[in-house]
Amino acid sequence: MLVIIIRTLILYSTVVFSLRIMGKRQIGELQPSELVVAIMISDVATVPMQSLDIPLLLGIIPVLTLLFAEVVTSYISIKSRTLRKFFMGEPSIVVYNGVICEKELMKQRFNLSDLLEELRVLGCFDISDVFVAVLETNGKLSVIPKDNARAATVEDLQLKNVRHEGLPSTVILDGKFNKCELARSGKTEEQIMKELKKRGAKKISDVFIASVDAEGEMFMQLKERAGKKK
Repeated sequence: MLVIIIRTLILYSTVVFSLRIMGKRQIGELQPSELVVAIMISDVATVPMQSLDIPLLLGIIPVLTLLFAEVVTSYISIKSRTLRKFFMGEPSIVVYNGVICEKELMKQRFNLSDLLEELRVLGCFDISDVFVAVLETNGKLSVIPKDNARAATVEDLQLKNVRHEGLPSTVILDGKFNKCELARSGKTEEQIMKELKKRGAKKISDVFIASVDAEGEMFMQLKERAGKKK
C-alpha cells in the first residue's frame, strides 16, 4: 500500500510540474496541441499507478517526453508562421459588419445556435450590433461591437476628475505585512499602522486583509475574532 501511495505522489508531482511548465492557461483556453499533450499526459501517468508490475519510469519518461515535445513545438511555432498555423490554426471571422459568414461557420463546424449563445454570453443580443466576431484558435469568441452599440468611455463622455483605476496593493494579508506589495503601494509600515489604528485595529495581527488602491485609499477587514473583542 505504501509503495502505491509513493508511486502515485511521484507521478502526481511529475504531472503538476509538466502542466506548470506548459503555462497558466485554463483548460478551455488550451491550443489544440496543448490540449492533446494534456490529455496524453493524464493518460500515460495513470498506467504505472494501476499496476505495480509496470516500472515507474514507464510513466515518468513518456510524461517528460510529451513535455519536451510541447516546449519544442511552442518554440518552433513562435519562429515559424507556417508551423504555428499547422499546430494551432488561425482565427476565423464568423461575423462581419452585422452579417454572419455562413461558409466560415460551416468550415469551422460552428453551428448558429453556438454562435448566438456565445454572443449572448458576451452581452451581444443583436447580430446587427456586431461589427466583427472572431472565433479564436482556442475556441473562444472575440467580439468588436459597432460604434453605436459599444459602451461609452470616459473619453466619450469627456469627464473630469475621474477616479483612477488600478490594481490595489494588498499590503496586509492574514495579519502580516506583504513587503513587495507595501513597496508598490508607496506607503510605509508606519503610515499603514497609523491608518489601521484610526479604523480600530489595535495590532497588525488583528487585520485579516488590508489593501491600498491607486488613489491611495485603504480598504481593511478585521479578523472575526478581533471584531468580536470590540
